[in-house]
Amino acid sequence: MIGEIDHIEIEASNAEEMAGFLKKLGYEELRTTEHHGESFELEPSSGDGPLFEIHTVEGEEVPGINHIAFGVDDIDEVSEQLAEEDIDSIVGPYDVEETGRTITNFRDPDGRRFQVVSDDE
Repeated sequence: MIGEIDHIEIEASNAEEMAGFLKKLGYEELRTTEHHGESFELEPSSGDGPLFEIHTVEGEEVPGINHIAFGVDDIDEVSEQLAEEDIDSIVGPYDVEETGRTITNFRDPDGRRFQVVSDDE
């Protein structure tokens, strides 16, 4: 049902500084967006591995991993399967204009957020 990790979103105390750190590890900046204020998306220079999406924490957020997202081909079908499996707190699918993607969020038994994503075509 769910395949490879698409991206890992990290809430950092300073997104630009965190993006710089990942660049030192061999990641390359794919793009910046206005998603969550300013967002940096970085990919491994080898192209093999998940993206990191980095935001600066706001309000009551704390630095850490915000969610892990899995790439899927048919987000409607996967979202229906999640509901059939009685997965908790399903929200979506819905479009995110800033990234050009469709996402569905859901929670694990301890309340951590996971996500499935599909590129809009």
